[in-house]
Amino acid sequence: MCEICHGVGGCLPGCPNAPEPKKIYTCEYCGEDIIEGDEYYEFDNRYYHEECFHDCAINLLLDECGARHGVAEDLD
Repeated sequence: MCEICHGVGGCLPGCPNAPEPKKIYTCEYCGEDIIEGDEYYEFDNRYYHEECFHDCAINLLLDECGARHGVAEDLD
């Protein structure tokens, strides 16, 4: 039993005695670790934190998938 968090069979999350979470991937957008338990997106064999993917999804669609952005105009 942990003397700080009183976890039995391992420390509770947030306990200073808890082991560091395991790195699974590196985020392509921010460069930070995607750790065990994090939600992520994978696009073209590149991995992104969920929030980072939302931040850069439009750019990915424009740059990688040929999406277009425009302004509608009436040419008459």
